Amino acid sequence: MNMRFEPASELSGELSAPADKSISHRAALLGAMASEPVRIERYLRAADTNATLDAVRALGALVEEHGEDLIVRGSGLRDAREPDGPIDVGNAGTLLRLLPGWLAAQDGRSFTLDGDESIRRRPVDRIAEPLRHMGAQLRARDGRFPPLEVKGARLHGISYELPVASAQVKSCILLAGLAADGATTVGEPARSRDHTERMLLRAGVAIHRNGLHVTVVNADELLLDRVTVPGDPSSAAFLVAAGVLVPRSRLLIRDVGVNWTRTGFLRIVRRMRGIVLGDLEDDTGELAAEEPISDLDVAHGALEGTVVEPDEVPLAIDELPLVALLGCFAEGHTVVRGAQELRVKESDRIAGVVEGLRGLGADIQAADDGFSVRGSGGLRGGTIDARGDHRLAMMGAVAGLASREGVEVIGMEAAAVSYPGFVADLQRLCGT
Repeated sequence: MNMRFEPASELSGELSAPADKSISHRAALLGAMASEPVRIERYLRAADTNATLDAVRALGALVEEHGEDLIVRGSGLRDAREPDGPIDVGNAGTLLRLLPGWLAAQDGRSFTLDGDESIRRRPVDRIAEPLRHMGAQLRARDGRFPPLEVKGARLHGISYELPVASAQVKSCILLAGLAADGATTVGEPARSRDHTERMLLRAGVAIHRNGLHVTVVNADELLLDRVTVPGDPSSAAFLVAAGVLVPRSRLLIRDVGVNWTRTGFLRIVRRMRGIVLGDLEDDTGELAAEEPISDLDVAHGALEGTVVEPDEVPLAIDELPLVALLGCFAEGHTVVRGAQELRVKESDRIAGVVEGLRGLGADIQAADDGFSVRGSGGLRGGTIDARGDHRLAMMGAVAGLASREGVEVIGMEAAAVSYPGFVADLQRLCGT
């Protein structure tokens, strides 16, 4: 589906961000692993998170739907059911990389994970390697792509250093460590999202963080009870970018999750002199159980270019396309380094962002691990191909609102993967 977004004279209004996709995935998975029913309030209903519900049903969990809320009655930490056929993860990369951690501990049972054409291009070798070290057997197409076969075993704890910071790979290992003999420690070169650690702490698991290392020990059961999903800061980021870029705009975005490991983009916007007010969580170095929330007050203003260094990338990985977009309107140069992980997202996002924005009039250059943008006062407009990637689709829509001539987005339906109501929310803010 193609959709055109005309230049907006201003954006104004108040709305709530959609429920957090990362937390929704994890809540459903931990609910399926728990010993008692788990109530999930404000679960995100989107293509990716619906795939997670279908997956846990296939593994023996019961899912009751009550409007925006769910009750998941799980099969327990070590008692996932072996399904009759492959588990379809659709296009959900989080599900593809987290679920094998639980399945690897199902001694004597076998599982196959598969998905759509896009997911079959996403590597799984970075989760397969540590799970093999723990004692599981895994087999992937060409050694690194789905379909992924997992044969569960009695696992043993390991100490593992991630070559690249990744919340998904870290979470996979920690979930496997719950049923492994001994302690399991995961080290990262830089901090990444910590939703899994917070949720495990709430579920009564013995887990602690020491600098860039997280350790979990064998657990008898998970007792989670209730999870309330906050607004997704990655989805809210597109509204923030629109509010910052479109002249005369003023937005209030309610109930956004402001976990320190998810607000890297907001810190970058503030460094670019963007006007975003909110009570963001500070980094105390301690592992907290709760997910903080805040309203965000956003207004249009002039921007300055900035440099995003490699240690910032894991905390803003999903929003980096928006940093490129902001850079088109900022004074000076904006550079992102150390973001090679963007090459293996739903699409090659470095290529998609650079080619897409260049087609709209941007002065932007690609690097192996990022991009460089020279601010040129904005964008002319034109056509951008979302490449089946929800983040590129939404970036194109925001670019259209802020452009001089408007933007047609090819494949706008991709936005429904994480933000089904995105277009309707933009229309509300435009007053249409």
